[in-house]
Amino acid sequence: MVHPDQVKAAITFAMPDAQVEVEDLTGGGDHLQVTVISAAFDGLTKVRQHQLVYGALQQELASEAIHALALQTSTPA
Repeated sequence: MVHPDQVKAAITFAMPDAQVEVEDLTGGGDHLQVTVISAAFDGLTKVRQHQLVYGALQQELASEAIHALALQTSTPA
């Protein structure tokens, strides 16, 4: 289990300009929906964008504190 604020902090540490929204889908802290908007994604494929977020959450994913992650990424408008 991980708190949504911890997820947000980990992503913004890796991508300081990121706008991050985290929603706990089940109330258990292990099924999350995350939306990340960052200029760091400019010119990258969706796969690479997601890899950047996964990298920021590597510890939480490896320890299975996050069991399921629904991820949406985009660049600023």
